[in-house]
Amino acid sequence: MMGWTKREERKSLRWMTFGRSVSGAFVSELLFWGVLVSGMFLSGCTPSNQRAEQKKSIRIGVSLYRAEDTFINNLRSELEESAKSYEQENGIKVTLDIQSAKGNQNTQNNQVERFLSLGCDVLVINPVDRTSASSIIDKAMTAGVPTIFFNRQPVEEDMNRWDQLYYVGADAKESAVLEGQIVTDQYKKDPASIDRNGDGVVRYVLLEGESSHQDSLIRTEWSIQTLKDAGVPIEKVIGGIANWERSQASALMEQWLEQYPGEIELVVSNNDDMALGAIDAIDRAGVYGITVVGIDATTAGLDAVHAGKMLGTVSSDKKEYAGAIMKIATAKALGEEIPENMELENGKYYWSKQRIFTEK
Repeated sequence: MMGWTKREERKSLRWMTFGRSVSGAFVSELLFWGVLVSGMFLSGCTPSNQRAEQKKSIRIGVSLYRAEDTFINNLRSELEESAKSYEQENGIKVTLDIQSAKGNQNTQNNQVERFLSLGCDVLVINPVDRTSASSIIDKAMTAGVPTIFFNRQPVEEDMNRWDQLYYVGADAKESAVLEGQIVTDQYKKDPASIDRNGDGVVRYVLLEGESSHQDSLIRTEWSIQTLKDAGVPIEKVIGGIANWERSQASALMEQWLEQYPGEIELVVSNNDDMALGAIDAIDRAGVYGITVVGIDATTAGLDAVHAGKMLGTVSSDKKEYAGAIMKIATAKALGEEIPENMELENGKYYWSKQRIFTEK
């Protein structure tokens, strides 16, 4: 204490002594309350990985527009397998409550209400009507339950209403372009295999899904546009809506074969089920040489390609498709971030990879 007077030294020592006597009790009390308060805050801010350890089960409500749809049924099987794999890898039980809306939007709305009343952590919805998704979104937002749509993409305005809405699907334009590419490649390799009568024009019929379904509209437009852009000389004979169903497509094709005998050389179908329906009618009529293409790469569709009855189909990796749904669903259920490697477009959209499948 150089430079201090004796009086200043004594005053300083008194304050130091007093400080030590007070600080002992004061600091002890501060430490006690500090530990208590920090414990309270930490208990409410547990890291996501610790929350995942605490949460031992996840409940996911899944509503399918129609379980009988072949593609949807295949995807359902992959979703169930993906859930089993997740359980085995993470030790967290996943309950999938899967319901079919049987093509009825009101039924699907009721299913959503039931899922929410049961306390589902996440909703996974294959909409009956993509333009009516707003009512489902209203319910999900009110309950604060993240929602993943798949296969039928809601309108952009609805998807932008909340940051907890996601979509998983295959890009419809890409599907259509690849379908058109199947025909283009074959025509360039062997024109006579498509243009059976050799008149320089490929006459085709078009089997469409639904009149209001976005994927159907896009697949219809771009499959044909791809053929035109590639220089394939095509002429439309007729087209019709078969609602994605094999039986309806078979009935239409049977009618067309009678109305336009010997004219039809190519069948362009929005999906495999309708393509198979056309093949059924062709087989019944005993007609040969009509080229058929589809989209979805269903088991039956691939069998038809292997058997030489269908030129080709477009494959969407269903395992990857279902896995993407499960990754988003489990992450949201556990309050975790969606894996960065998923590459969501605009933070909402996941597009499943696609490829051409032909026998040759």
